[in-house]
Amino acid sequence: MPSDLPRTPPPAGRLSRRRLLALGALAAAAPLGSSLRPAAAAGDTGDDDAYQRAFSDALTADPNVRWHTVAGREFLYRPRQLLAANADAQRVTTWLRSRGHQVTVGAGFAGVTRLVFAKETDIPTVVSALRNPQQWPGQPVPAVQPHHVLLGLGNIMGNPGGPPKAVAALAAPNPARLGEGAGVTVGVCDTGIWQQAGAYHPQWLGGSYLPEPDDEDALYVSGTVLAPQGGHGTFVAGVVRQAAPGVRVDPEQALNPTGVGDEAMLVAAMARLGPQVSVVNLSLGGFTQDDLPPLPLVNAVAALPAQTAVVAAAGNAGTSRPAWPAALGRVLGVAAVSRAGTGIVPAAYSGFGPWVDACAVGEHDSTYVEGQLPLPGRPTRVFHGFAEWSGTSFATAYVSGRLAAMMVAGGLTADAARIALLANPRWHPDYGVLVS
Repeated sequence: MPSDLPRTPPPAGRLSRRRLLALGALAAAAPLGSSLRPAAAAGDTGDDDAYQRAFSDALTADPNVRWHTVAGREFLYRPRQLLAANADAQRVTTWLRSRGHQVTVGAGFAGVTRLVFAKETDIPTVVSALRNPQQWPGQPVPAVQPHHVLLGLGNIMGNPGGPPKAVAALAAPNPARLGEGAGVTVGVCDTGIWQQAGAYHPQWLGGSYLPEPDDEDALYVSGTVLAPQGGHGTFVAGVVRQAAPGVRVDPEQALNPTGVGDEAMLVAAMARLGPQVSVVNLSLGGFTQDDLPPLPLVNAVAALPAQTAVVAAAGNAGTSRPAWPAALGRVLGVAAVSRAGTGIVPAAYSGFGPWVDACAVGEHDSTYVEGQLPLPGRPTRVFHGFAEWSGTSFATAYVSGRLAAMMVAGGLTADAARIALLANPRWHPDYGVLVS
């Protein structure tokens, strides 16, 4: 698998460093953090643990998800599927068939060929064998990988570690801020958006997006019982709008209401984004085999217009292991911090490391949905359109909104705004620039 692009920002062109820093100050604060890693969050974690159990049970029950469970190397993947770069697909197919594997060619995407096995196969072991140079004397090693499963970013590589909590309605947007992000569209590839989001939240989401049937979040497992991440995309859209009340959003469905998707689903969602989208918000991600960059996402991001910015969540597993697509060089990877008294500290759940570019507060109140969320052995949570939720998903949404505000304030493209943001001093080497 080819290595990812370097994380060094591209040249700033005509923008001087002084102007970059001045523009970046619109969205970033520069004090250096003093704490490397936070203490574990205090308080009753019963609901958080119950939420994690519910999410884990949903994954275990999903026939289209498999776990690779080697400690420190965990990832999720689709059964019986192997992805190979198009240029390597034929010799990989020949290699597999020569060793007795029955494979057919499935639907490809983003520069990869999907090879489908006729029966259940230990895909990670097959991938490891194919990546062994001894199998390819005198030839380059082929680019192969599992078809990785992505999650809407807890502590299971993905979803928010705790459940949302019902809160009172948000106050209306400040009229003085309605110009922030005006004319900019942020693409939100997520669970989709609640069918009634615009009508239920007229001041925050009404008129901010074009309702389309294929963008709707299915939300419920039955009746009004919410799936573990039903409403995640609606919450994210509200955070984007709070960060820049004038911005428009383009919601696309890349995850199901449980919060589960895969690389093909994300690539397809990105392809459906309208041409007006200049910032792509990916409040999702996952780990990969051998921590290598996932080839379909490398290709999909590279295919975006040069002036587009991509912002992605660093994950909520509380580890320095790179989460993808956040760790891709062109992608602005976002960690989460928390308020502590009058200061800011790293969020205990957040991913971190030198591959993280920025951080923002991960705890937000936002637009949500109607429904109830049962938790094993805990009281059922009931929602009436607003919630509080924590995770790198929401830090990411906030950064996407602030990028849009920088674009308008400085007359910048999205990528120039990203460069301006990254010109600021890092709050901490493992958390990047603090966006406030």
